[in-house]
Amino acid sequence: MKSKVYVITGPTASGKTSVAIQLAKQADGEVVSADSMQIYREMDIGTAKPDKEERQGIRHHMIDIVSPDFPYSVAMFQQEAFGWINDILSRGKTPVIAGGTGLYINALTYQLDFTETTYDLEFRASLESKEGEALHRELTRKDPKAAARIHPNDKKRIIRRLEILHHGDGKGEYRFRVPNEDYTFIMAGLTMEREALYERINRRVDLMMEQGLLSEAQQLFAKYGSMPTSMQAIGYKELIAYLNGDTSLEESVALLKKNTRRYAKRQLTWFRRDERIHWYHTADYPNASAIAKEILRQEQ
Repeated sequence: MKSKVYVITGPTASGKTSVAIQLAKQADGEVVSADSMQIYREMDIGTAKPDKEERQGIRHHMIDIVSPDFPYSVAMFQQEAFGWINDILSRGKTPVIAGGTGLYINALTYQLDFTETTYDLEFRASLESKEGEALHRELTRKDPKAAARIHPNDKKRIIRRLEILHHGDGKGEYRFRVPNEDYTFIMAGLTMEREALYERINRRVDLMMEQGLLSEAQQLFAKYGSMPTSMQAIGYKELIAYLNGDTSLEESVALLKKNTRRYAKRQLTWFRRDERIHWYHTADYPNASAIAKEILRQEQ
């Protein structure tokens, strides 16, 4: 019998962290983060990283594992995350994957093989300066099947595919939708009315600013500059523009809210393509604990 692995996903600010913690409490589990920004140390406020109190005694993995200037990859995530999933299962506990990074979720729940791909930081840097649409046109010429699967705005995955093709590692068919059947993935998505989600996003940005996001961004910028991928994350790049004197603080915060709302929309588009995900409308439940209880009940 295959082991059960729960996956809690959905757009940013939908309450994934709280539901995952409640699910882990009810199912004797541990949380494995699938958030591409929470892997970085020193980036706490802008990534909405759960602190010790929020974690409520539940062990979390794949958080605070590398410095912001480390070139972390989805291949590294896949290997380390599976290591923790198997470790949790070996101790008789339940793995709960929690996060909204679509490629990280897919790296676990689909058969995506990164073991033979090559990383070329110089070639990657040459592509970073180009616009996403131009890169997508280039990918369309070189690998139409991959281009059809990757959204033109998903610059990171476009660059990765071009990098693989550049080194001759991508001659085979681009396999994107072959499910990983080594585990029984129980996938739950959190959703709510768009207006409510956007209101939550705006409030969360305001709270982050109150908690010291500007100071956090300033310290990171002084230490690492603006070049690392981590510093291009939503929540930091907008404030770096202010620190560079390119915009006012008010304009930067407004842009941060706008970019976060757009990101949430892209996340929903991404995850709604996966028919394995059972969606839970958060307004139908009094709290995160009730949602977790319903997820467990549905799978009994």
